[in-house]
Amino acid sequence: MTLLKTHLYDEHVKLNAKIVPFAGWDMPVQYTSVKDEVLAIRNNVGVFDVSHMGEFFVEGKDAEQFVDYLVTNDIIGAPTGKAIYSPLCRDNGTVIDDLIVYKLAPGRVLICVNASNIDKDFLWIKSQLHGFDCTLKNKSDEYSLLALQGPKSYQILKPLLKELPDLEYYSVFETQFEGAPVIIARTGYTGEDGFEVFGDHACIKHLWQIFMNNGVVPCGLAARDVLRLEVCYPLYGHELNDELNPYDAGLGWTVKGQKARFIGKAALADKKAHYKLFKLTLDRGIPREGYQVLNGKNEVIGIITSGTMSVVTNKGIAFARIQIDKVPVDEVFLVDIRQKPYAAQLVKKPFVTGGHK
Repeated sequence: MTLLKTHLYDEHVKLNAKIVPFAGWDMPVQYTSVKDEVLAIRNNVGVFDVSHMGEFFVEGKDAEQFVDYLVTNDIIGAPTGKAIYSPLCRDNGTVIDDLIVYKLAPGRVLICVNASNIDKDFLWIKSQLHGFDCTLKNKSDEYSLLALQGPKSYQILKPLLKELPDLEYYSVFETQFEGAPVIIARTGYTGEDGFEVFGDHACIKHLWQIFMNNGVVPCGLAARDVLRLEVCYPLYGHELNDELNPYDAGLGWTVKGQKARFIGKAALADKKAHYKLFKLTLDRGIPREGYQVLNGKNEVIGIITSGTMSVVTNKGIAFARIQIDKVPVDEVFLVDIRQKPYAAQLVKKPFVTGGHK
């Protein structure tokens, strides 16, 4: 299979990035070291090329009503200018994808979806359009996307744009960069303050070059995965998949049962969680995806869905999916690492507290 390349691919090669296949794309996994890139985001400012993500635009009189029907979270109740995280579910309540809805203007909504699910999501959403007065367009090929993240992101970005108010977290704003229209969202996947910038390819390429000239650290997918796991953000294909419902992934808060209707409402009203997602940390050993989780009697009770070594805590950290009927009352968890059980501590809060607004 021929892998796709973002319009910044040559820039990554110039910076000697290590390129790996990811979701059908050739993507930079790291430039210098994962540790340096993670700390740049936590303490200063870094940037990711996430142009592989998908962008769908819904426009027309019923745009907000249609998107509100598509997803479990409340779109109608959110003001214009807000970004809303939500699962996208089937009629049976299983999760097709998790995504962010951006209410750009009355009758104009942007949906940003995961790269690996672009075609699947678009076909599903298109099949639900009947009865709504709006249009749906997949403009993923027309947009590049940068994620500028870290405590200094606002001071880096503001002078470059025609206008940039001090947005609230999970807000969106349309402005211009050197005369070209851009969509600016105060969102990200790191837990730190930051912005995601949607624009045409030439515009984003120029913005990347300006960032590089101003000391912004280029960061790869490996650092992004550590960052998101440190602050306990789920990843589709790991904490979420086609067989699970939102409750199985700890996302019950996104299911707004009071809405008049949405796809999967009836199924989710009766659904119980079959699994529970736990946060585990290890003083010794690195938990990896797929490793078995055991109770104090060495019985298998679940699996690691995501795991890594935290740069900030210098400990192994992981999400563990545990069967509800096997959750240990004594809260004793072990992780089987190469046929040897390692003690894991249950953590109630995120491993790292990010600095987003």
